[in-house]
Amino acid sequence: MKESQEKPIEKSSTEAPTIFQMLRSFTSELTTYVKNGAPNVSEENYEKRLAICRGCEHLDEKLMRCKLCGCLIQHKAKWKTTTCPDKPSRWEKEDIEVKK
Repeated sequence: MKESQEKPIEKSSTEAPTIFQMLRSFTSELTTYVKNGAPNVSEENYEKRLAICRGCEHLDEKLMRCKLCGCLIQHKAKWKTTTCPDKPSRWEKEDIEVKK
């Protein structure tokens, strides 16, 4: 029996994620957010994150959606548990208090 010789599909930086990829990313991000008590960043950090995204080549400005993960920036930027998907992350790391 022959092994598959298929190569992984490489995504261009302008190609948006599929619906399945966006759903998987959102579900993972939402689970982490809820498990940590739904913490949000300060208004100042939220505005900083949005400003960083507005200057990023991966932002779909028409939809305000990140082309790397597919998330809606207005929501993702609020959640303290999320990070920018670019490598390295463009957002400052946020400390999260562990709920007891």
